[in-house]
Amino acid sequence: MTISKKKKLERHTFRKLRDEISLNQRENVEKNVKLYVDSFIKEYKNIGYIAIYWPLRNEVDIRSLKEKFSLALPRCKDKNELLFYPWDEEPLTKDSEGILSPNNSFSLSYNQISMILVPCLSVDKNLTRLGYGGGYFDKLRRDNDWRNVPCIGVLTSNCVSTIPLTRADWDIPLSGFITEKEIFV
Repeated sequence: MTISKKKKLERHTFRKLRDEISLNQRENVEKNVKLYVDSFIKEYKNIGYIAIYWPLRNEVDIRSLKEKFSLALPRCKDKNELLFYPWDEEPLTKDSEGILSPNNSFSLSYNQISMILVPCLSVDKNLTRLGYGGGYFDKLRRDNDWRNVPCIGVLTSNCVSTIPLTRADWDIPLSGFITEKEIFV
């Protein structure tokens, strides 16, 4: 079986598992994300933007971080390019994938972002992330400067794979992940 077909099966399995999670589980993941970000800030003091995502399809909603921190949201451009923009008070518009995102005139560079929080369908203990298959985060993190920005997966514990996920050559492992049960960073 090809890598593509294996990943398609894994996506189907973990999408079903994610759809079974309760609001309480998602809220508890959000609490752990806040705990981790708070501890990160205490350690590093002077931080830049925290890059998050606009939640889709039962993903954990961490937009409440905006109450306390400067956030950036991704915007997908043509040719599978992912850029981050400050999330300010301007209205959000849909990007090339139909996801709400800022459409500011300037994107942020890797040295303006202190951490990237990324949604996962699944992750394994080798920190291999299973996403939707667009490759946006992996393409961004091919660049060593972006790869040095901590990239933390956000998901519920029932979607952490107990066996290694299928990994392609272009898959770049995460720096860690956060669930309602653990902060594995």
